[in-house]
Amino acid sequence: MTPDAILACAPRVLTQDQRESYFENGYLLVESVIPDDVIDGINAVTAAMVERSRAMTASDDHIDIGPGHCADHPIVRRLTAPDAMDETYWQFANGIIADIAADLLGPDVTFNHSKLNFKWSDGRDAVKWHQDIPFYPHTNYNVLAIGTYLVDVAMEDGPLGVIPGSHKGPIFEHFDERGIWTGAMRDGDIATLATDTAAYLPGPKGSITIHHSRAVHGSKPTTQANGRPLLINAYAAADAFPYTSPKSSYSHHYRDFVRGKPATWAHHDPEPCPIPPDWSGGYTSIYAYQSGEDSKPTPRDPGVRLSA
Repeated sequence: MTPDAILACAPRVLTQDQRESYFENGYLLVESVIPDDVIDGINAVTAAMVERSRAMTASDDHIDIGPGHCADHPIVRRLTAPDAMDETYWQFANGIIADIAADLLGPDVTFNHSKLNFKWSDGRDAVKWHQDIPFYPHTNYNVLAIGTYLVDVAMEDGPLGVIPGSHKGPIFEHFDERGIWTGAMRDGDIATLATDTAAYLPGPKGSITIHHSRAVHGSKPTTQANGRPLLINAYAAADAFPYTSPKSSYSHHYRDFVRGKPATWAHHDPEPCPIPPDWSGGYTSIYAYQSGEDSKPTPRDPGVRLSA
């Protein structure tokens, strides 16, 4: 659906002004929209996952641990596919944020993936400028991610930063000049953007950020060693079909319908999109790729997947 067609649908949660702002700028901050008891339930489950990591000496398909991790000082960088780890996460993905996704994608919405990122103020927790759609290209760009703040997030906590209007610009390569996937844009491409206009989005516990899959975004390192958890759920319009197979770490909920019904036709955007690596052998996290931990040439995914 086009933005005009989506805006013609009655909103479920967001105001019309908020919806129009999203389509104009490529992002949105909605403060304190998730009730405290819901956030507290997610935090309790998340604390149990961190506790589970104490016995780990290497990352696995669901828990990505960072350098210096040990039983006495667990450093979890990411929970991959938390929706598959505990029903609490999946129930949340089907709740109010699915209604918000429908306000911006149209009435028919599929679940793409979830992840829970942490920041530990160790100098390695910045997220470099990137776009999401090169990680998982679709037949059209009606794809977004919703981040939920599980604690109060101040500027010192490295909140999401988005370059306004960048979703209307080019889609950039996330391989470097050597053919190595870095999960980040090249310096020369970043130099063409007005990064000084980036909007950073701090907010209280229970706030959400929303960004378009083409929006250029990232976050600065934290200065507070509090973990700063951020739960991210990504969604796609039903008529946006993935070109590539899902990462091996995606959950069984991939392409499940959270609102509406399946599309009978795929909508194709005429602008092409680069294809990501073949991750069938495994995927760690954006932190690992951007830090150079995974720094070997990786072939692009040869698969094309046009059905759910």
